[in-house]
Amino acid sequence: MNSIIALSLFGIANLFLGFLNNRKILMPATLAFILFALGLNLADWNTEVLWFNNMLRTNNLSVNFTTVILVATLLVVAISRGFGDDEEHSHPAEYYAIMLFSVVGAIMMVTFENLLMLFIGLEILSVSMYVLTGSDKRNLRSNEAALKYFLMGAFATGILLFGVALVYGATGSFSIYGIGNFVTENRMGQSEITPMLYVGILLIIIGLLFKVSAAPFHFWTPDVYEGAPTIFTAFMSTVVKTAGFAALYRLLSVSFVGEYGKWVYLLYFLCAATLIIANITAVYQQSFKRMMAFSSISHAGYLLMTVTSNQATTQSSILFYSLAYSIATVTAFAVMILVSENKTSNGKPDESFDAFKGLAKNNPLLAFALAVSMLSLAGIPLTAGFWGKFFIFSDAFKRGLILDLIVAVLMSAVGVYYYFKPIIASYMKEGNIQEITIKPIYKLTLIITTILTILLGLMPDLVKSIF
Repeated sequence: MNSIIALSLFGIANLFLGFLNNRKILMPATLAFILFALGLNLADWNTEVLWFNNMLRTNNLSVNFTTVILVATLLVVAISRGFGDDEEHSHPAEYYAIMLFSVVGAIMMVTFENLLMLFIGLEILSVSMYVLTGSDKRNLRSNEAALKYFLMGAFATGILLFGVALVYGATGSFSIYGIGNFVTENRMGQSEITPMLYVGILLIIIGLLFKVSAAPFHFWTPDVYEGAPTIFTAFMSTVVKTAGFAALYRLLSVSFVGEYGKWVYLLYFLCAATLIIANITAVYQQSFKRMMAFSSISHAGYLLMTVTSNQATTQSSILFYSLAYSIATVTAFAVMILVSENKTSNGKPDESFDAFKGLAKNNPLLAFALAVSMLSLAGIPLTAGFWGKFFIFSDAFKRGLILDLIVAVLMSAVGVYYYFKPIIASYMKEGNIQEITIKPIYKLTLIITTILTILLGLMPDLVKSIF
């Protein structure tokens, strides 16, 4: 809760910093703000407190999810060095402020105790992302992406809110534990569940599946990821996905766990559909950015599998996977930003796989960081991504989700094909990329994320035991 208050104040402070003539202070200030919020969050470890008339809860689970969100945000801000380059059209103070406000919404989605707080947090996060997606006002693709995201996001939010209303009408409570108790009492014959509740559960699940871009609610993702400025695409694919799955997991494991036999079949088949559609489609992409969009969809499928399994270890599996995925994704986008800006196609940044040709020759650090991130996303051993998938597959096996497990293993093999495309282009193909100048903080971020990916791959229990 303290981190929510701090980030809200820091967002306002960032807006006032924008009045200064010195733009160079904005990024260091934002990094300091996030680090301070991270410290406040970690100070709540082993503390369980209810806030605002029992509408938000601070406990170890919320601290863990908030830590992953803040770490991802910290990494994204660290690679956002280009905000101030175009002094006429860029507004870095506003960008950083909106990012901080969106993180407030994300944290509310992992600490909510009341469905109204879930809705408010979701709206804070979503509206911020609509604005950031269309922040490149001179780019028609960015404008189109923002409009698509806004329209489809508004419909999804409406569906979720309608589901919340139906659940309240059926149970008489907005509290996730109150709803859970109602469902439990029904199993004991003390109350009666009406079809209204089942419809409400379905609509809430659909609304959240849209936010995490699971099939068949994923159609907005490729266009939005491609059209948005790359730095915000990295933010969207990490922070938004982590918050969305945290909210989905809490709802299903607390409020609707008594009706597991009803909703498990829906997620069971949507998980398989998400994995198949995302991985098969990713194979045919020629743009690195669109490939990463379908990669994001496929990873939603893997996370959906552990949510469906509903094991005692599901919580730690989601946390570890989200951390591993976020670190690798930020690394991949960080390299792409540098390469695409130094190699243009038709006057625009080159976002194709060909842009990476010959990268290893003059930029070995960038090529190595890219390779490690792709190997982690593919789930290759000795990387964090391998253990992330291993833990999720173990959860699915324990629950007996054989179909999902078979599909996940086969689609992981398919994923190796498209994840190796940029690696092959970097190391095995000739290109004319010259040495790229990297600022110290940018280089430090790449080094840290690469080391973390390898370290988590070698010693996963270091983090898994905490989660």
